[in-house]
Amino acid sequence: MSKGASFRKWSRIIHRDVSYLFAGMILIYALSGILMNHRGDLNPHYSVSRKECKIESGLDFSDKAKVDKAMVLKMLEPLGEADNYTKHYFPKNGEMKVFLKGSSSVVVDTQTGEAVYEILQRRWLLSDMVKLHYNPGRWWTTFSDIFAGCLILITLTGMVMVKGKKGFWGRGGILFVIGILIPILFLVL
Repeated sequence: MSKGASFRKWSRIIHRDVSYLFAGMILIYALSGILMNHRGDLNPHYSVSRKECKIESGLDFSDKAKVDKAMVLKMLEPLGEADNYTKHYFPKNGEMKVFLKGSSSVVVDTQTGEAVYEILQRRWLLSDMVKLHYNPGRWWTTFSDIFAGCLILITLTGMVMVKGKKGFWGRGGILFVIGILIPILFLVL
């Protein structure tokens, strides 16, 4: 076996094994990257559901000086949220906002009793994947550096695995140049 053939053989072995080793991380980074790009369309950390309801407690919230915690707790009972109360305040005239544990809230029109109940639920898997992009700690920096080095290794071994007109000195090289030019064009334009 010639040196070139042996080199390509080892490139294929390294490329294959390192690719399998990091395939999960590549998918996680790709999916979380897509989620981060579309944060305006989809909150990757929380799902938000809104429920409109009418407060039928017989309580009068129009005079904010008379509204106390006990009144708010009574209002929250039909929603099953009395135990989750954290605080309330009046952001503007005619409106009371009640904060609940877990980032949920109820906004009440104090004149009509109409309310919007917002329930936030953490997206456990998506949120954790996106968190990795924000570098959650020093240990992750070390892992990310190793991962980045292995992506370079995967790329370099992939570039030399194939010889001839489909390899790096043929079609592969043209695609490589195009792949470099695309981000450069985005930066320039």
